[in-house]
Amino acid sequence: MSPVAIVTGAGSGIGRAVSLAFLREGYSVALAGRRAQTLRATIAEAGADGDRAIAITTDVREPASIRELFDWTVERFGRLDVLFNNAGIGAPPRPLEELTFEQWQAVVETNLTGTFLCTQEAFRVMKAQDPQGGRIINNGSISATTPRPNSAPYTSTKHAITGLTKSTALDGRQYDIACGQIDIGNATSPMTAKMERGMPQASGDVRPEPTMDVENVAKAVLYMASLPLDANVLTLTVMATKMPFVGRG
Repeated sequence: MSPVAIVTGAGSGIGRAVSLAFLREGYSVALAGRRAQTLRATIAEAGADGDRAIAITTDVREPASIRELFDWTVERFGRLDVLFNNAGIGAPPRPLEELTFEQWQAVVETNLTGTFLCTQEAFRVMKAQDPQGGRIINNGSISATTPRPNSAPYTSTKHAITGLTKSTALDGRQYDIACGQIDIGNATSPMTAKMERGMPQASGDVRPEPTMDVENVAKAVLYMASLPLDANVLTLTVMATKMPFVGRG
């Protein structure tokens, strides 16, 4: 039986690249996202059939939608081996005091609450299945360590993901549920196209930033997922070598 993965935010960018990598590796994959059309396009790109890939329209802010995602996955594939918590959004880059409550809340609900709710459902499935256990991989971003200017909502949620990752890893130990976090810096995607045009720096300058191929992220997630459950990558950073992250800003 092939291993089974759920990928949230699977319709584009990192989620699409990781979904394609899982399918190439022989996984059965439930692709979750807000737009059915982009999910189906990812499956078509992989050339996967309905026996190994399903598209499930999902709003990670809604508990009922998440429950449906996990129920459908288990009904179709029988179990769950890997959850990649990838779905995320940012708020407009503006001074902290100008952010609206609605902008703050949308980022928190998607990035943090959505990840928690998916993790909660994964625990229920992974604890009950036979053999017991599985792996949860959270997309933390290098913003889990170091913020960009004017990014309070996104940075706050990504710092919180680090805490959730560690709590999940601890609480999952006795059930053979491993949890790790991948922190990604400047992987090419629709969200990072603007980086090559110029990004605000801590100094106040705006400078173009180097990026890397998103396939490097997919390879890193596959490595994390490939480990036996008695081994875990708790945190992993994969980033464009020359991006302005390490050093003084």
